[in-house]
Amino acid sequence: MSEQSSRTVTAAQIDAWLPQTQCTQCGYPRCRAYAEALAAGSADINQCPPGGDVTLQALAALLHLPAKSLNPRYGAHKPRARAMIDETLCIGCRKCIDACPVDAILGARKLMHTIIADECTGCELCLPPCPVDCIVLVPLDSAAKGEPWPEYPRVETDRWRVRTEKRWHRLAQRKRVRAVSRASDPAPASDRERMRAEIRAAVERAKAKKTRRSNRDF
Repeated sequence: MSEQSSRTVTAAQIDAWLPQTQCTQCGYPRCRAYAEALAAGSADINQCPPGGDVTLQALAALLHLPAKSLNPRYGAHKPRARAMIDETLCIGCRKCIDACPVDAILGARKLMHTIIADECTGCELCLPPCPVDCIVLVPLDSAAKGEPWPEYPRVETDRWRVRTEKRWHRLAQRKRVRAVSRASDPAPASDRERMRAEIRAAVERAKAKKTRRSNRDF
């Protein structure tokens, strides 16, 4: 990236051309961090698979750079999808809630979780941490006519940006509170091990339930 372009274009201007899926495929923890790296000249314009050609062309024009193809190192553009939880298998471990960058999952520990459909970005970040594989992605027919992206209406991307910022601020505050709490009264190791044991037991129950269902279907 040229030094001149990084000085004249702000991170906010760049962020406006990112689809706000917060998928981390670009190598940064959120879209805003990638935008800041682009503004600083430390990232390339072809690292956003969800943005596809729209984002690639917009960033090239915005930063006065030659157009590029998406770098396959960061993945491939996919049709939009939405996460769904098989609620009969969910063990309430909260791992997906902790992973969701836009707070699109509702639930509490040991209770069934569910996806807020309108808020799911399809980022896939909830899939790896699920210990019982009860989350799947389903295709979403989203024809956003007259919008910058064919799959992501601007009203959604703007809302996801706000939700992400609120989440980051909340987590930062929680981290500060926990640091103070641990310094004054650290949680006993026995309590942490008890929580791990409860999750392991719930995983085993869910696996057994899944096996029984598969046997019935067979």
